[in-house]
Amino acid sequence: MNALSTFRKRYHEEVCARAIFLKRGGVPSIADVGSNLSVQIAQQMLKQIGVPLHSGKITGQTAGKHFEEATKAFLEAAFGVLYHLRPGKWIYSVQGSITDFAQYAHLATLAKLIQSSKELRTTLGSYVVKPDIVIGRMPFTDEEINARDLIIEPGSWPKLTPARSQNRASPLPFLHASISCKLTLRSDRSQNARTEGLNLIRN
Repeated sequence: MNALSTFRKRYHEEVCARAIFLKRGGVPSIADVGSNLSVQIAQQMLKQIGVPLHSGKITGQTAGKHFEEATKAFLEAAFGVLYHLRPGKWIYSVQGSITDFAQYAHLATLAKLIQSSKELRTTLGSYVVKPDIVIGRMPFTDEEINARDLIIEPGSWPKLTPARSQNRASPLPFLHASISCKLTLRSDRSQNARTEGLNLIRN
């Protein structure tokens, strides 16, 4: 079994053990009890995965939190074995804010202005999506940039790009991925990924 298959198996075990249980009548907690098709699909999916489920009942909020944590762990492990393809200092976070990243740091300032002005709140709104999982990469150090040849000298240009860590006293990571992580899916939840994507593009 290759590394990714091993990580996937561990991921399934973690999700089933911490986030999924059987309701009355053997209905999986991820199924829509009002839909026979949904119940059948969930039962067959869990049968194919073939690992034990949680023995008791789990609240939806707790199950969702455990699902996010398991997904983040899987992504971090899987991305780790591909490090040679995408080297760098990567960070993985559950419920992180996009304002923690270089591309969206300005939104924190904008949020303060909006909160202090009724007119701005009315015109611009205050809805900034908080992703379930974010992956970021720290800016390049001069040592990384000059690893093969002298490209940048100390104190020289470029001095404005946030991609160079020496340009900021407190360098911010770059957002690499924003992940909408849903254990169950309804039509309203399926819009979340679209809303988050459009929000990231707009800002």
